[in-house]
Amino acid sequence: QIDDLAEVDYSLSSLPAVFRPFIDLDLKGIVFPAGNYRDSPYVAASFTILDQSDSMLYLAFSEYFFQTSSFAYYTAGAFSMTIAEEVSRTQSNGVRVAKYSVTPYPVMLKLMSTEIPVISLQQDSFTLEIQGSMEVLAIQPSSLWGLIWLVTHGFFILQAANASISLNMFDKKLMGLLCLNR
Repeated sequence: QIDDLAEVDYSLSSLPAVFRPFIDLDLKGIVFPAGNYRDSPYVAASFTILDQSDSMLYLAFSEYFFQTSSFAYYTAGAFSMTIAEEVSRTQSNGVRVAKYSVTPYPVMLKLMSTEIPVISLQQDSFTLEIQGSMEVLAIQPSSLWGLIWLVTHGFFILQAANASISLNMFDKKLMGLLCLNR
């Protein structure tokens, strides 16, 4: 169990290879939604680790491990969130709300991934691409016959946003790049 949303199967995929200076363990490394073990929609590709002997322990994670992680967390709903906050009449997180309302109301942002995030690995690079949408709502009180409840009114919806995050290694430094593609 990784957390409430995902579990990992890290069983051996082959017998350990024992050599004089080292032991080679091949672990399965598939992540799946908690309580819902099922086959992954991805196919694991074999890969090799560079033959080096200057460290005591080497760990390697395949693209398959990250793809199954993305699938498990997407299936469990981890890439959807709601953020609510009280806003002033003029601005909320860079979004103008004054033309919609002169009274300050709490604003709710609904952020959601619309597809399974795609993770790819290259030499010294890790890229995460997310397709998503964002809905901005105002929360307003409403009443009828003495009963009061909260009603949401939509300001706008941003559909089909596409963002990518790339992490790269340059001169032993981790550098990141966030790009809003669409």
